[in-house]
Formats: sequence, structure tokens, C-alpha cells
Amino acid sequence: MAFGIHDDAMKYNPGQDNIMSALSSNIKEDGLYMIPSAPTKKEQKDMMKDMEGKPWASVIYHKSMNGDMTMRFIRCILVDIFLVISLIYILTRGATPIGRRVFSGSVAFGLATWLWTSYMGHIWFDLPWSMIKGDLIDSLAAWALCGLWLGWWLNWPGNKAAPASM
Repeated sequence: MAFGIHDDAMKYNPGQDNIMSALSSNIKEDGLYMIPSAPTKKEQKDMMKDMEGKPWASVIYHKSMNGDMTMRFIRCILVDIFLVISLIYILTRGATPIGRRVFSGSVAFGLATWLWTSYMGHIWFDLPWSMIKGDLIDSLAAWALCGLWLGWWLNWPGNKAAPASM
């Protein structure tokens, strides 16, 4: 948002009021909908053949908007802490690695998480590149900064354990 990285991730449609009216009158519960679809696996399989080359949509529908960001922010921070602790665990199994290995491991971790999440959506659900490129930039930038900090922090003399005396 601040740098415009995600500006083209979601498109505006001037007919949004009509679209929302149609969705609201036909969808009764929150969820991800593939339109068109069919109620059974066999019917879905048959429909896939008929749909080749025709338009389709995936819709994430919510009955009501919740603009409260407090719990979302707290959950994101907790996930970030868990991921950083996981990265520290992975990087320090043999011994404390040098700074550039921490940095490259951190960037690789960020790239792997992006590939497993956003890029998989691109592969399976044809999410447009404009929708996932901001996530790639976010992931690489965040994990690169994390790697710089961890490379310094893990190798900071105050964090070294004192040799055990015999």
C-alpha cells in the first residue's frame, strides 16, 4: 500500500454493485467459490471438459466486512515470530552460521514460502501475476531484512555461549 506494490493486485469493476447484488442473493455462506461448478465430483469432471476455453471465476465471498485490524495484526505478528524462530532453528542446527549464510538462508526461506503459497495459487487457480508479484516483493524484502538482522544478531559477541569449563 505505502509503496504501491499491491496497487494492481485487485481490480476495480464499475459494475460492482450489480455483481455484489447477484452474489449476495445467490450465496448464503462465506467461502471460496469456483463459478461455474457442479455439486458432485463426476459432474465437476464432466463440466471441466465443456468449460475449456470459456470464462470462469473464483470468488471469495464474505457475508459482512470486518474492518477491525487488531486481531489480524496480532495473528500476523505471532506467525512472523514463529517463522523467525523456525528459521533460527533451521540455520543453527550445525553451529552458528556466518552472516552471509544466514542472509542467503533467510532469503531462500522467504522464496520457498512464497513459492509454496502465492505461486501455487498462480499455478492451480491462474491467479494473475499482478496479484502475486507484490507478495514476492514483500517476501523477498522482509526475509532479506530478517536475514541481515539475524546474521548480525546470531553472530553478535554478546550472544555467544561461554565455553564450558571442565
